[in-house]
Amino acid sequence: MNDLYVVTGAGPVGWTVAEQLAEQGKRVRVLTRSGSGPEHPLVERVVADVQDRALVRAAVSGAAAVFHCIHGSSYTADAWRAELPGAEQAVLAAAGEAGAVVAFPESLYSYSEPERSMTEAGPRAAQGGKRGVRTDLLRAREVSSTNTVTMVAGDFFGPRVRTSHGGERMVRPVLAGKKLWVIGSADQPHAFTYVPDLAAAMIHAAQAPELWNKVWHTPSVPAVTQRQLAAAFAESAGAAKPKVGAVPGWALRAFGLFAPGMREVAEMLYQFEKPFVMDSAASQAGLGLRPTPLKEAAAATVAWWGDQGR
Repeated sequence: MNDLYVVTGAGPVGWTVAEQLAEQGKRVRVLTRSGSGPEHPLVERVVADVQDRALVRAAVSGAAAVFHCIHGSSYTADAWRAELPGAEQAVLAAAGEAGAVVAFPESLYSYSEPERSMTEAGPRAAQGGKRGVRTDLLRAREVSSTNTVTMVAGDFFGPRVRTSHGGERMVRPVLAGKKLWVIGSADQPHAFTYVPDLAAAMIHAAQAPELWNKVWHTPSVPAVTQRQLAAAFAESAGAAKPKVGAVPGWALRAFGLFAPGMREVAEMLYQFEKPFVMDSAASQAGLGLRPTPLKEAAAATVAWWGDQGR
């Protein structure tokens, strides 16, 4: 059996997948444009652009699985549309030739009825903007002849997570004892996923052929409000309960008229103005995995930030 596992990207998901694989004694090859990735005797870091099909084909040859964890160069629909479909097709083609399965982390963006509790059986047909790009990527995987497994997650938090609503925008002010500002509402339940749980679920599914060619939900703690997540970080750090303010949707949309970055964030306001809940019960049963308890996950997150000097 092939003992090589390829990871594309070394963001929080790719890095964590590579670390967990190496800790399990697997040989790992990490492909990034910068040559970054975990330092470990079993991890080989390769400078590669996954748009280069010949290079990807050579890197994936002999692999048992590929964990495709790249994200666009910027948080815009234009960048995603220009970069992500081609990269996915290059990886799918190379993995297909190698007889490897491709595991994808996925967001909740494609769900077209997000006002309901989102389950694996829910419709994923959202159109337009970044949501439409994710829908198109999922459809392309469905028709691919290469075996795949897609692991859907809520907003990330955990070690190495920076640019996320549960990342540095929340953790830094909480640890500094400063007022925290969130978007939408601080008191609507929202789906959050601990990145080590996502990595573990992807690795587990990639090694179980009976789980392939399906969309799964990462085992995640029940939805919590942004205020509750911040409070969990504060409790783990021994910090004061944070004061939380919310930037209303009208203000964010107004800022978006002049700041493109704010406009991209405003596109996702629907996730924060009303309940945005992911149900992972069916996947927990199907995968045989459970989420890390929030208190434990918050403590690990705070510990990592402490190691960074905050």
